[in-house]
Amino acid sequence: MKKIAFLFLLILLRGVLFAQSLSHVILAGGSNLTAFYFNTDQQVIIKITPDGRVQEWGTLITPERLGYYQGKLDPYMGRVDYYTTDADAAINGKVKSIGTFTITYYGSGYPIAQKGKIKSIGSQVFDYYPDYDNDSYKGKLKTAGAVAFNYYASFDNENFRGKLKSVSNTTITYYAAFEDKLNKGKLKSIGGFSYNWYNEFDRKEYQGAIKTGATVQKVNGIIYAIWY
Repeated sequence: MKKIAFLFLLILLRGVLFAQSLSHVILAGGSNLTAFYFNTDQQVIIKITPDGRVQEWGTLITPERLGYYQGKLDPYMGRVDYYTTDADAAINGKVKSIGTFTITYYGSGYPIAQKGKIKSIGSQVFDYYPDYDNDSYKGKLKTAGAVAFNYYASFDNENFRGKLKSVSNTTITYYAAFEDKLNKGKLKSIGGFSYNWYNEFDRKEYQGAIKTGATVQKVNGIIYAIWY
């Protein structure tokens, strides 16, 4: 009996952990953070902005499928509910649940850095850099469950300011103008993976495109996608 209870607990914990999964970090053109993807236990992706607002939701389209293009989500066909007019003004009209997954938001009584933004997806709690923090990242997502996000500050190199600096223990670096004038601000590394870009010394039709480094790279369990 104890063995059965233990197995049930493992299954339950596995579901909770999976539900709290950050699956993708999207860096448009290898430069600007545009979205985070979070998985739910129903394999639905919730796409949110760097400042914690729901953009869309659905399922990923695989590269093998006809009509595929990077970043497109297939619409979720299950039940979706929204907060009604009797809800807080900062929450009214926002998506409330997707399938069995509930989303909550910070209400009107919270500071501007939090107000109207995602507070939780399932059991995963979100928080943001406060209004009094550095101008380059105040209001941006700070934590999602156990995952922490850091950004380059206003006193950092002008080519890095406001860009994503780390996701938990994965550090992200970018090229400065003195390293690569044409590709300043573009990815230099994600963790131990390096990136190079065609520069002004290369053929004109290649300049600015990625030269070496995977456009989809999994680092410490999270997929970093360099989509154009």
